[in-house]
Amino acid sequence: MGQFKHIQVPDGDKITVKPNGKPQTPDHPIIGFIEGDGTGPDIWRASKFLFDAAVKHCYGGKREIAWMEVYAGEKADKVCGSYLPDETLDAIAEYGVAIKGPLTTPVGGGFRSLNVTLRQKLDLFACVRPIQYFEGVPSPVKAPEKVDMIIFRENTEDVYGGLELEAGTPEALKLIDFCKATYGWDIRPDSGLGLKPISATGTKRLVRAAINHAIEHKCKSVTLVHKGNIMKYTEGAFRKWGYELVREEFSDVAVGWDDCNGKPGDKILVKDTIADIFLQQILTRPDEFDVIATMNLNGDYASDALAAQVGGIGIAPGANINYETGIAIFEATHGTAPKYADLDKVNPSSLVLSGVMMFEYLGWNEVAETIIAGLKKTFAQKRVTYDFVRLMEGATLLKCSEFARAVTENF
Repeated sequence: MGQFKHIQVPDGDKITVKPNGKPQTPDHPIIGFIEGDGTGPDIWRASKFLFDAAVKHCYGGKREIAWMEVYAGEKADKVCGSYLPDETLDAIAEYGVAIKGPLTTPVGGGFRSLNVTLRQKLDLFACVRPIQYFEGVPSPVKAPEKVDMIIFRENTEDVYGGLELEAGTPEALKLIDFCKATYGWDIRPDSGLGLKPISATGTKRLVRAAINHAIEHKCKSVTLVHKGNIMKYTEGAFRKWGYELVREEFSDVAVGWDDCNGKPGDKILVKDTIADIFLQQILTRPDEFDVIATMNLNGDYASDALAAQVGGIGIAPGANINYETGIAIFEATHGTAPKYADLDKVNPSSLVLSGVMMFEYLGWNEVAETIIAGLKKTFAQKRVTYDFVRLMEGATLLKCSEFARAVTENF
């Protein structure tokens, strides 16, 4: 086993990866965890309690997770002297799967985002965000039960690549002059500049993951969301390359809209829609969408907008996955909320549901199903944390840890 300066490796076994990128999970897998900052320790303790209880409920001690703490964020700075130590990246790469709470971003330089840095350093190209409604959860829309879809958001390109130049700097002025001389582009000299790279490689591996998910889960459609009517050579290319992939690799099981006039027969229909129209359609007819494949910025907007329809990002799970190497980090999708830190107050459901995604990824589907069933019963009983109590009549207020225990009582 790898030796690290600050990370203690527990007794257990490594998760290996099959040639198809699927994890091969032993009975005692070593899985990394990052508590997170702010409310992170609270929601992690509650979630870990729930995870361990669900595993024991399903397997009676025959299977058990060997948890390995790895460091990022404020705790990492105290323990290791760095917000994101190299050994954290090395440990996640070596052991393959990790789960994390929310992380703060250092003020005054350094990493612009620890979350983005983790994704880019480990090439976790797919941000995967399932959105589903649980009966009883307060929602701002009339028919939240119609929302049941999963977003595959490209994680490494687009404007999130960080290829920016500050307005007024010599570098920005040099690029402005180059663009004027070479392309005839008139850019105001007081402009900040950013590049928006969209590659065929990045597009196709993301869309491939989305279609494979649709195949495995017997979904009817995959929708490419883009703004290609305006950004023709970036987002328009995303659309073009997505349809190319369908013809090149999936013609036996999927078909593009233009190749079937919207009549796919028994195949998966791959279609596309403009990003701004999509944000209307998920309000007016969300039941027409199953799997979404889109770029980084669009995916950020859409996943949070959809989460709001089913109860907010406090109940929205997420994962960052490289489907080629098998490396995956599952994460709470909300912020650190430092004013609620150490109060045992906040809703742990985002991290809990990210754990559900993790167990599905590991192939421990019984555990995932047990947790989902427990959550459904607990929400139906209106035994919830403060964020939902204030929106529900006759609800019982539970602390973060009490909510986790309530879910386990409903296994």
